[in-house]
Amino acid sequence: MATNRRLSPYDAGRVTRRDMLRYLGAAGLAGITGIGLAGGSRAGNSRAVTKDVEILLTARPGQARLLPGTPTQVLRFDASVVRGDPAAVAPSPGGYLGPTLRLKKGQRVRIRFDNRLTEPSIVHWHGLHLPDEMDGHPRFAVAGGGSYHYEFTVNDRAGTYWYHPHPHGRTGPQIYYGLAGLLLISDDEERTLGLPQDEQDIALVIQDRTFGADNQLRTLGRGMMMERMMGFLGKDILVNGQPGYTLTVSPRAYRLRLLNASNARIYKLAWSDGTPLHVIATDGGLLTRPAERPYAMLAPGERVELWVDFSRYADGGELALKSLPFEGGMAMRGMMGGGMMRGMMGRGGMMDGMMGDTMSRMNEGMMGGPANGRELDLLTVRIARGRPAKSEPPARLARVPPAGSGDARNAGNPRTFRLAMGMMEWTLNGRTFEMNAAAADERVALGATEVWELANEASMGMMGMMAHPMHIHGVQFRVVGREVLPGLREAYATVREGFVDEGWKDTVLVMPGERVRLMLRFEDYKGLFPYHCHNLEHADLGMMRNYRVV
Repeated sequence: MATNRRLSPYDAGRVTRRDMLRYLGAAGLAGITGIGLAGGSRAGNSRAVTKDVEILLTARPGQARLLPGTPTQVLRFDASVVRGDPAAVAPSPGGYLGPTLRLKKGQRVRIRFDNRLTEPSIVHWHGLHLPDEMDGHPRFAVAGGGSYHYEFTVNDRAGTYWYHPHPHGRTGPQIYYGLAGLLLISDDEERTLGLPQDEQDIALVIQDRTFGADNQLRTLGRGMMMERMMGFLGKDILVNGQPGYTLTVSPRAYRLRLLNASNARIYKLAWSDGTPLHVIATDGGLLTRPAERPYAMLAPGERVELWVDFSRYADGGELALKSLPFEGGMAMRGMMGGGMMRGMMGRGGMMDGMMGDTMSRMNEGMMGGPANGRELDLLTVRIARGRPAKSEPPARLARVPPAGSGDARNAGNPRTFRLAMGMMEWTLNGRTFEMNAAAADERVALGATEVWELANEASMGMMGMMAHPMHIHGVQFRVVGREVLPGLREAYATVREGFVDEGWKDTVLVMPGERVRLMLRFEDYKGLFPYHCHNLEHADLGMMRNYRVV
């Protein structure tokens, strides 16, 4: 049975094995003697359980040298292995991000989170299938100086996941200041595929930030209601915590794992030379086979993995990863400029163009950084000269069942969630967040398979037309359908080819006027789980609700 215990604070300093056992008490001893931990088991996980690992994870204020000169004040995650495989915690890929946690499917995990901040916090294991008390719900946030104890079995497929804070009202600022880290899971199926590994397996965390003249991170202004309503957009792109990031590679195949850990910015990923992207995985792990795309949309919280063969650059050279321009990512830009205005008011002439340019400039002036949908350079890839090692991605990757809604009990009548603006606040079915509540139409039965429809209700209000990346805790789901209002199809055409819906996902981008249908199965755990927009300012302001599994 899962345990949920908040532990007493302990004095700063070195933590010994004796300290850990003293605080974990009987729960810790149970794991050491082989007694099963929380998390249960799922199909395909009946083999011998991987050895336990115990990790100490601490959030605290710190400094990082992100720019030349004065260090930047940040918030940091520190982690260490108390018991088990030392490789379970690896240094972050650079900058101020938290250490990378490397876990295995079937592994029993204990993590003690110590909050050394001056405000409440809790850690959410983004994408993992866990009991509600292990998921990082805001209701479990602990005050500064407090601790929280997680125990679970890793039930998820190999893939790129991440961890970050989830206190209600403060998730955006805490992630913005540096509290985010990668969580990589491996399994037996992945190990048989011969995918690039070690130095050829590279994680890239993309974020946008704004710095003042003193090298300090610029925060949301207290009076900037517009910025809070729209979501924070920074001036500078950081990759792995570094501005102007350059990745040096050899002329051979690489696996690139990309995470969008920005607060609100959406990226339209593409290579500068027009080479198609070969996508091998999304949020919930590997696809059945590689999917080729001219570009890939990556919203906050989403992950995508690329198989890239740099052998064609045997003589060296440089290549840029860019975010191409698109429409519909930001309310004023989408509403007053380009295809959306033409779709609703007819293909305009001078007034249409003037309004679009003026509103885009106003938007960027208020937000501080380029509007969503502007073209951006993300990173530079520098290919070293050398003997090319040409290879092809595996024709088959993993076992992923076909997406379909036929087994869902409500296949002909999806449960609908309307994403809308009302009374200057973003809402889900007209509601905002309630810490411990779930409405009658937010209750689902354990073991049920359902179709949910996320309806982004585009209105002509000043901020009624925004893209929303929707994240559902506790499950991986399949995208089984998309449709958009006829008047918005021209703008939608600028993003349509970039959705990779062939695999498992936990976060999905819903464009203005779009309806996205998902198939979900609620298994293993009863309890209260959040679903919310992963534009962090939207979630912090209440665009989050709970669903209850009963």
